[in-house]
Amino acid sequence: MILIGQYDSSFVRRVAIAMRLYDLPFEHRPWSVFGEGDKVQAINPLMRVPTLVLDDGDVVADSPSILDHIDGLVPPERRLLPQGEPERRRALRVMALSTGFADKGVSLFYEMHLHETPSAYFVERCRAQISAVLAVLEAERAARPGKFWFGRMTHADIAVACAWRHVSEAHPGLIDPAALPALAAHAASMEALPVFREISQPFIAPE
Repeated sequence: MILIGQYDSSFVRRVAIAMRLYDLPFEHRPWSVFGEGDKVQAINPLMRVPTLVLDDGDVVADSPSILDHIDGLVPPERRLLPQGEPERRRALRVMALSTGFADKGVSLFYEMHLHETPSAYFVERCRAQISAVLAVLEAERAARPGKFWFGRMTHADIAVACAWRHVSEAHPGLIDPAALPALAAHAASMEALPVFREISQPFIAPE
């Protein structure tokens, strides 16, 4: 399999971390949708990453679909998504909040750096959405002691940590770790793991 995209994207990174934890071999092509957008679009018409090219040539074009596919390649007991309810839907909720938070970070960056005159309304809206999501995630993480959100490593743990790092690096000063101690500790704990250190790239601003 071929995974396309740079690891400074929280979406690409969370897929790569899951694939490594599943012991699924893959070739990594760190193409940027800005500098190498033509290469990405030739495979994925949306020109988005992550994009996963399967061994048979089929293409899976977004991170939720990719995670769903690779989950199906391992036995149920190894899957990084809880299989029983209510933990399954609770993990999916954390994943949705964290990826939504990351997506707002991307939108905010584009607005502030790619537009000659950023919209003050849109900038404030994104910041308010990020702040609201972080407050919810902080309360939920604080209520769940232990190294992992649901007792063992799940996609939720990975998504939160990857989003935290991406938005923190893309928007220095936007997130106050002291005001979000449970999330800050969670992110630090995940980043200390060997797989997070291996699948890692500092944020590179698009040009």
